[in-house]
Amino acid sequence: MQCVAMAAPENLSVYADALVVLGTAGIIVPVMRRLGIRPVLAYLAAGALLGPLALGSLRDQLPALRWVTIGNSTGLGGLAELGVVFLLFLIGLELSLARLKTMRRLVFGLGSAQVIISTTLIALILMAFGQSTASAVIIAACLALSSTAIVIEILSEQGRMSSSVGRTSFSVLLAQDIAVAPLLLMITLLAVRSENAVWTSVALAFGQAMLALALIVLFARVALRPLFRLVAHADSTELFMAATLFVIVGTSVLAGVTGLSMALGAFVAGLMLAETEYRKTIQTLIEPFKGLLLGLFFFTVGMGIDGAAILRNPLLIIGAVLSLVLIKAVILYGLARLFKVGPQSALETALLLGPAGEFAFVGIGAAVLVGLVTRGEADLAFMVTSLSMVLVPVLAALMRRVDLWRRRGVPLDQELAERPEARSGHAIVVGHGRVGQVVTNMLRRHKIDYIATDSDPASVTRERRRGAMVYFGNATDPQYLRTLGIESARAVIITIHSASIIDTIVKEVRALRPDVPVVSRARDGQHAAHLYAIGVTDAVPETLEASLQLSEAALVGLGVPVGYVIASVHEMRDEFRADLQVAAQTAGREESRAIKPKVKQA
Repeated sequence: MQCVAMAAPENLSVYADALVVLGTAGIIVPVMRRLGIRPVLAYLAAGALLGPLALGSLRDQLPALRWVTIGNSTGLGGLAELGVVFLLFLIGLELSLARLKTMRRLVFGLGSAQVIISTTLIALILMAFGQSTASAVIIAACLALSSTAIVIEILSEQGRMSSSVGRTSFSVLLAQDIAVAPLLLMITLLAVRSENAVWTSVALAFGQAMLALALIVLFARVALRPLFRLVAHADSTELFMAATLFVIVGTSVLAGVTGLSMALGAFVAGLMLAETEYRKTIQTLIEPFKGLLLGLFFFTVGMGIDGAAILRNPLLIIGAVLSLVLIKAVILYGLARLFKVGPQSALETALLLGPAGEFAFVGIGAAVLVGLVTRGEADLAFMVTSLSMVLVPVLAALMRRVDLWRRRGVPLDQELAERPEARSGHAIVVGHGRVGQVVTNMLRRHKIDYIATDSDPASVTRERRRGAMVYFGNATDPQYLRTLGIESARAVIITIHSASIIDTIVKEVRALRPDVPVVSRARDGQHAAHLYAIGVTDAVPETLEASLQLSEAALVGLGVPVGYVIASVHEMRDEFRADLQVAAQTAGREESRAIKPKVKQA
């Protein structure tokens, strides 16, 4: 008993680092988010403050700090690497061939040109300052990439992923994400080749990466569907998650055993699973793990920020940060204009993607381990990367203010300045595109009063000139919802396609009118179940409705009486709706981790 009592304090100290990280995720990050600081930056700031280069260095003088600081980052290294593994896995999961095909001009044109030109120019500058060719190329390639985590988060929160800035930024980020695989391969190849073969190694790395992608797609279509179909038939979320984690970790470990990066293995696993119909299910299951582990990764990155080093060489570090952002922004702006992106969108995209990104820590860290980059060079690059990432939300906010200032005093088209008259007992239709126009036509046919709104100025102007009663505005703004008469509306019908904007609108509507019926368009069964969970009265999955209409036409064509067909279609629709509502009720606010795979395929 005495031995147990004496050992207890030491055993408890093992959990100190875990408490610091969990406290950051559960307390510090939410508080900072309330103050307008984004989670990624919150993790970076917490790591810098609580890490071994700041308060963690005072643990010996102040023993109480042992429970709120971290004195050595090596213990968190393995878990932090898993954050990068999961991030790269989810990126690979997004890279389906169909998605790349629709965005090929911007992805393979603008995005690829940005990576190549930025890498080349930065490498030449670094070599001019005396760095070796291999070290310069690796650091330049890593700094040429931008922060997917921060930029996508900013654009998603602003509901601008479908805007010109959103599409352009995402295309470039997609190209950069694709470049991660050959970049990691290049580091592996350079580790065993002479400096004279640097550019040959680069070309060989890209060639091997493309060949690997082709083989992965082929393997995915042959092996993974049967595997996950077997697991899905077990009707167990736990088994489905276990199979997914097995594929991710197994592929990562296999890559590590063969001398490649574990992160590259995860990227390969994501690409394999992207070719199956279970992609959305896997994304939903893995997202919570990715968020926490990626937060841990940024926390460890923050621990590497040395405030004292910045104070010792402020001009060098600040000058390097500003130079990097300026070089990449100029290249991006010129390329975006060459690809016919508007000047305002091109400028905002350039500033958002000018800073470096999280992959610099992965790539340069891997290069340090194989001796291609010195620790001193890596520390300076990490410092520049961290500080430039801090600038992303600052530059985003600055561009939004500049845009508002530019628009101030500029008269709107008369059609856009129109505001709806006060009314009650009406329906509010959010979105006046193809789906919204069908909805408003049906409302008119049944003599139901409505107000339609859309956030696309060109569309609103065009439709109003054609006689449509649609108004320009942002339905995520509570004040604008009041202008639309939300307090007295009979229903809210959401017809737009952006999932993040739909979520925001539903939350704002529910805050103002918890009792009003809300009917929303949904992309598929998974999205519909999510909408039910956050308060939508009725969600209409596009995939389900298309299949029901196809079935109806087929049955009528086969000679089944129309009345029976219509009745069976309505019965099938009710069954799907009931299943989705049950799934949403079971999942609650944790629906992303609890919805069963079979529901997500509905």
